[in-house]
Amino acid sequence: MPRPFRFGINMLTAAPGEEWRAKCRRAEELGYDVILVPDHLGMPAPFPALVAAAEATERPRLGTFTLNAGFWNPALLAREVATTDALTGGRLELGIGTGYARDEHESAGLPFGSPGERVDHLRRTIEELERLLASEEHQPRAAQRPRVPLLVGGNGDRMLRLAAEHADIAAFTGARTAPGSTTGQLTPISPDDLEERVARYLKFAEGRAEPAELNLLVQVVIGTEDREAAVQPLLDRVPGLTADEVLDLPVTLVGTTDEITAQVLARRERYGFTYLTVLEPYMEAFAPVIERLRGGGAD
Repeated sequence: MPRPFRFGINMLTAAPGEEWRAKCRRAEELGYDVILVPDHLGMPAPFPALVAAAEATERPRLGTFTLNAGFWNPALLAREVATTDALTGGRLELGIGTGYARDEHESAGLPFGSPGERVDHLRRTIEELERLLASEEHQPRAAQRPRVPLLVGGNGDRMLRLAAEHADIAAFTGARTAPGSTTGQLTPISPDDLEERVARYLKFAEGRAEPAELNLLVQVVIGTEDREAAVQPLLDRVPGLTADEVLDLPVTLVGTTDEITAQVLARRERYGFTYLTVLEPYMEAFAPVIERLRGGGAD
């Protein structure tokens, strides 16, 4: 039997305290299982934002999606993780990746490094976090034992191997950084390419005692009865793809509630994704699909 679905909402826009709490309460009302905060300059700082989200809600888990390992020293990060997990009553899920926007590192006065150097740093960070947070002597102490659940996001072989070795949740963006981009611009990959990446991860993870949860970051959700017309404004963002090819991308969900529900079920069937993350601008648009899947309208 597949895992039950989980749905996360990635909160991208900073807001004053009560407005932020209201957004988080709305996400809970709509049925989202996880309230997530990214780790980009110009967006909310993840850990205080998640503590505020916890104060405003009761049910959702709270996660980073995903921390930029290049921004963090492992010892300081362990302090943040343990404190946040304690303050949120053990609701934290720690998502982490290498970081992919050179401009952000330069703005912060931090080295960007080569892809290999970034993966090496991420591995050291994960291993040191595991060591520190598992120690009975480490203060502060996280609420969850033996550790806070770990999500690792990435597409390359070394990242997939790292996720297979350490992660409770393996996250796929369904996209790659555009060649030459310093801002982290992403270009979507084809359904076949994503299927190959998931298969590669599963090969690395064959020896695991328990399989990881598989996550997909959904980039676009559009509720419509005219699917082809709805994606016409997107074509400039994905040069070289036709409207039909855009509609077929794993990271786009377009159509009526019934059609999008069927697309979500198809992604579970083809790739194994049972945890989908939706971007904040699409929080309301995706909510009817959550209701449909939870209300017995789909298996």
